[in-house]
Amino acid sequence: QVLLEESGGGSVEVGGSLKLSCVASGDTETRSCMGWFRQAPGQEPEGVAGINSDGQTDYPDSVKGRFTISNDSSADTLYLQMNSLKPDDTAMYYCAAARLCTGPSQYLLTPDYPYRGQGTQVTVSS
Repeated sequence: QVLLEESGGGSVEVGGSLKLSCVASGDTETRSCMGWFRQAPGQEPEGVAGINSDGQTDYPDSVKGRFTISNDSSADTLYLQMNSLKPDDTAMYYCAAARLCTGPSQYLLTPDYPYRGQGTQVTVSS
């Protein structure tokens, strides 16, 4: 079993930054692929960053160049640095994990990870 706990969400103005954290526990092999996805009210979940066990990363065009995913395996913590935030980035953000993936982009289109946290809210105001 994998437990994921996010933190770091909040309210920021347009152009601001936030850094989300996700502390993971459980079998490390079960979470060799990790990522972040978001879901706004009434919308489908959207993958925003993925990382695999080799440290390869990928992002959708909507956040590429603004968001950075990183993994501190020594601290069992996954991060999402978000810069130049826009109102469209407002959503609940979830940390997620899977045992296997073909690459860091596998879950970006459909973030149906087996494991996910409870989420942390990000609100960007203009």
